Amino acid sequence: MTPNRYDAKVDANQAEIVAALRAVGASVYPLHTVGRGFPDIAVGYRGQNYFLEIKTGKGKLTLEEQEFFDTWQGRAGIVRSVEEALAFIGATEEAAQ
Repeated sequence: MTPNRYDAKVDANQAEIVAALRAVGASVYPLHTVGRGFPDIAVGYRGQNYFLEIKTGKGKLTLEEQEFFDTWQGRAGIVRSVEEALAFIGATEEAAQ
């Protein structure tokens, strides 16, 4: 059976990060099935858009992911925890409340 992009691997911490982002009022759309190095999720927060690549503690970028980050001119980041994701979008104060 040939792998399908819709079967793309989801990092173990993705559900927790997505839930925390939504808890502070962010819109989150999963993109992990897009492939070709595109980040795992799109996040909208306070009128701004962000692309986040979710990695586990020792997870590394693929060559395609690295190329995306080397060339993308918008807001995009690599996060490994809820705290990093909230900080990247500027939502750390809301999370503390």
